[in-house]
Amino acid sequence: MPIATSNEKVDLFSENQTKELANKFSRKITAGDIVFLYGEIGVGKTTFIRYLINFLQKNNKLNITEVTSPTFNILNEYQINEIKIYHYDLFRLKSTAEIKNLDLFEENLNVITLIEWPQIIEKKPQNLIELIFNYEGDHNKRSVQIKGLKI
Repeated sequence: MPIATSNEKVDLFSENQTKELANKFSRKITAGDIVFLYGEIGVGKTTFIRYLINFLQKNNKLNITEVTSPTFNILNEYQINEIKIYHYDLFRLKSTAEIKNLDLFEENLNVITLIEWPQIIEKKPQNLIELIFNYEGDHNKRSVQIKGLKI
């Protein structure tokens, strides 16, 4: 049973709900997908990505690794059998010229690309899934709007 249709808002009032959503998302995402994650600092983007990558590792009988924000190094890379996961954090970038050397959307047939702070990207790619994380009244209640994928 789907928990959300495209463009529907999902409440994430606990970290467990974020974990559950990441688990369901891990069964839908495929190589070639590109995911933009929008939202304020601390709203749960990296937490969602950590659970997502760890579920993909677990489902493929791989060791669970630490998943951290690539804020300072811009990219963390993970290998899930024949699929690579590129986890970008573009928060520190100030211009579109800075993203040209990253080759964000090159050679993505065996890659899942996860991009936090994608607002700097001018042209949206194909196979795009957008997750828009928001606070709902206070910092303990959150939601996410999913565009481009039914889960």
